[in-house]
Amino acid sequence: MRLAPHLHRLGDDIVACYLIDTPEGITLIDAGLPGHWQDLQQELHAIGKTVADIRGLILTHGDSDHIGFAERLRSTHGVPVFVHSGDAVRVRTGEKPKVSTPPMRIGPTIQFFAYGLRKNGLRPKYVREVIEVNDGDVLDLPGSPKIIALPGHSPGSVAIHVEIADAVFVGDALTTRHVLTGRVGPQPAPFTDDPAMALSSLERLAGLKASWVLPGHGAPWQVSPDEVAETIKKAAAAR
Repeated sequence: MRLAPHLHRLGDDIVACYLIDTPEGITLIDAGLPGHWQDLQQELHAIGKTVADIRGLILTHGDSDHIGFAERLRSTHGVPVFVHSGDAVRVRTGEKPKVSTPPMRIGPTIQFFAYGLRKNGLRPKYVREVIEVNDGDVLDLPGSPKIIALPGHSPGSVAIHVEIADAVFVGDALTTRHVLTGRVGPQPAPFTDDPAMALSSLERLAGLKASWVLPGHGAPWQVSPDEVAETIKKAAAAR
């Protein structure tokens, strides 16, 4: 799905990842589930590109529903995979702390796990080799993506600011559709290591120039980054 010039979404409101198309090549943000490989192929075909045009894949964090086809892209096509150093172990091994069980409703929860089954998400393929990045890094990839650390959902959660796409990609730092309750609208994401830290980290988005704030789950959100922290804090307080 084309959202704007240079900006495409793969997947849907249940699990999404993103493609940035520039004259210098393509940068991917997150890799969804393994079955999103077919979504990637369809989107590349639609814009007249191939996997050979992809210069790099950046992960917003290391959870299994964001690393989907990353290892396939790396090992088969030589595309480098970038992740914040705080989540490098999680991406390579799947090791992560246990978190409290979030609220859920049976219908949306079944839908989420059924979707994961259809997209081959029950057997994640971890990424054997990654390039570690840190807060403030501007990567030598199409769109010159900038890394903004947003610890909380995981130690290495990041936002990725890409000016040419007019977008900030936030992974699970927030969500616009809760995968376990089906509630829509901007709100904190479930399965978060440190919810208080995650809320506080959103203040780091203020001052960024973008029209899109793009989560890994839920509809694309057109909003100023300056408004994000307050909106999500209000949603958290209203739960």
